[in-house]
Amino acid sequence: MGQGVEVAWVLLVAAIAANLPFVNERLFVVGPQRVPKKALGWRLLELLLLYALVLGIGTALEARIGQRQPQGWEFYVAAFCLFVTLAFPGFVWRVLRRRRHG
Repeated sequence: MGQGVEVAWVLLVAAIAANLPFVNERLFVVGPQRVPKKALGWRLLELLLLYALVLGIGTALEARIGQRQPQGWEFYVAAFCLFVTLAFPGFVWRVLRRRRHG
């Protein structure tokens, strides 16, 4: 598998993981189902933990490809902003669109 394919896989996993907190009512995807709804705080906590998971996957793939490059705090902030941007479709579906319909 080439580097381009691995980068595409990390981006695909990030897009799926970023939307998971907004498309289900279970805690951390496999936990108990929240009734009536999962609060926004839980969704944001899940978003942060899934970001850390995707970051770990990306770091592991980078280490497997070659030498891992040290990163400053700017990289992690920019990566988090990208992760939040990838979560936008799920946020719109859950918070903005669903609230208007009922």
